[in-house]
Amino acid sequence: MVTRNEINEVIAWCEQVKKEKKVLYSVERNPFGDKIAWMGIFPLIEIDRPMEVANKRNLVYDSVMKKLWKHLGFDWVEIIPDVQESVKDPGLKP
Repeated sequence: MVTRNEINEVIAWCEQVKKEKKVLYSVERNPFGDKIAWMGIFPLIEIDRPMEVANKRNLVYDSVMKKLWKHLGFDWVEIIPDVQESVKDPGLKP
C-alpha cells in the first residue's frame, strides 16, 4: 500500500539530492528498496530526467510538479496514495 507519508519521504530525499548535487538531472540508486515495500521494484531513481529517455524500470521524480512517476503499460503514471474504503457495506456481515 502506498501512503502519502512514504511519497513525501521519497520526494524530500529527491529534493535533498537535487540541492546537494546541483545538476540538471541525476540518476541515483534507490535507498528505499528495503524500507518501503512498493519502492523495491525500482532499481534506480531518476531525478528530473525527461520521461522520454528515462528507463521504464526506474522511478522518475519531476521536481517542477513535485510528483513521482512509474511506467505502467504504455505510459508514465503518477504514483498516488492508495485509498482505503472508510465506509463498509451495511449488507455485508463481518
